[in-house]
Amino acid sequence: MEIGGTKVCRLTQLHWWALGATLMVLLLCAFMVQLIMTSTMKASSVLMFRSYISRQAVNDQLERVYDSNGYLIVSPNGGLNQMRAGICDMVAIAIYLNLTFVVPELDNTSFWRDNRQFGDIFDVDFFITSLRGQVRILKELPPMQKRRLEKMRQIVSFAPISWSDISFYYYQMLPLIKRYGLLHFTRTDTRLANNGLPLELQLLRCQVNYQALRFTTQIEELGKKIVRLLRKNGPFLVLHLRYEMDMLAFTGCTEGFDNREIEELTNMRYAYTWWKEKEIDSEKRRKDGGCPLTPEETAYALRALGIDPTKQIYIAAGDIYGGEKRMASLRLAFPRMVKKETLLKPSDLEPFKNHSNQMAALDYMVALEGDIFVPTFGGNMAKVVEGHRRHLGYKTTILLDRSIVVNLIDQYKNGNLSWVEFSQAMKTGHADRMGSPAQRLIIPGKPKEEEYFYSNPQECLPPIHQRPKVST
Repeated sequence: MEIGGTKVCRLTQLHWWALGATLMVLLLCAFMVQLIMTSTMKASSVLMFRSYISRQAVNDQLERVYDSNGYLIVSPNGGLNQMRAGICDMVAIAIYLNLTFVVPELDNTSFWRDNRQFGDIFDVDFFITSLRGQVRILKELPPMQKRRLEKMRQIVSFAPISWSDISFYYYQMLPLIKRYGLLHFTRTDTRLANNGLPLELQLLRCQVNYQALRFTTQIEELGKKIVRLLRKNGPFLVLHLRYEMDMLAFTGCTEGFDNREIEELTNMRYAYTWWKEKEIDSEKRRKDGGCPLTPEETAYALRALGIDPTKQIYIAAGDIYGGEKRMASLRLAFPRMVKKETLLKPSDLEPFKNHSNQMAALDYMVALEGDIFVPTFGGNMAKVVEGHRRHLGYKTTILLDRSIVVNLIDQYKNGNLSWVEFSQAMKTGHADRMGSPAQRLIIPGKPKEEEYFYSNPQECLPPIHQRPKVST
């Protein structure tokens, strides 16, 4: 009995040992699975927007199958980059609300009077295909819905409220779409908030902007040609010199102009009823940093910041008000100044003649590729290119503080600062304005004054502590 009892006891001990070993193995496996999942989650949080890129091949082949809540038709307004940002917002909203998106009809009534449409600027088929895994996009509204739109245009066509958060679209717009089957937004500029939105929505805005919106083959090829011609002659700086007549008339900035020019700009401002501000104190606005820098001020700024006078300067701009006379001081400071019209043959640009949005698209491409990008005014192109260059790896973008610049220039010209003092003050004042990683500035309740989402899309970029340093 003793021997049998001992055997039973030993068998029981072996049983419990085996059970314990099994549990240990199971716990070890569970731990390993948890470790792998944690690592994956950490990698996802680091890569964030890049996870969309890894899914792009799948999106290209698999079309999303779902019951649409209705059709969203939009008419983007403004210039190229204002329309670009608006399109990104509207597609993101369409995806988020499960809507069928219709390829936009671009604004032909703005100051530029450009009659080109979406397909003349962007690659429509690529746009549709690259997003097919997330949203259904149609090239045009089906006939039945067209008739419905015409019949109910007064009810279903309007501009959304500016800087709205997603709750506005979910609780106020979505019920209308479900009721009428469609909505037509007549304006798209800044109709979505910069901040306080779901992460998914912010990532969608980036996906549309940096992946889906590709220029047409014709624009892409010519833009690449300009870059090749520039690269043959070494590094180049892209200067977005916002000194066209419309900008000067709109802002009321008249520094250095004679009476005839001031009258011409003032008359233009009063001629456009949608430019609300008519009486403008030019001198005060300039001191406050509200004016585009003049070509002369730009020359002072670049030289003071240590930009090599032999560097190529590509002018990304339309017709400069005052022509070569106004550009003389800048050209004297930087003799190797070029623009697309001087780099290309007239025949190269003939298809784009009198089509400002296509010309702006060429400048956009070159601005992304420049070794340095410098905008002289914080308009839509300046902001959207700034954000795109951040997304491309924090390429150097010098964000001139116009208030500091004009104040220091005035002190230097009045003899209150030596050139060395002026240059040092400029470098100190712009040390943290080179496009390096930074949190987006948020000003609650003041969306116009805070930093624009598309100038610093931080949700789509690596966390700040992991971002690369930017060299100047």
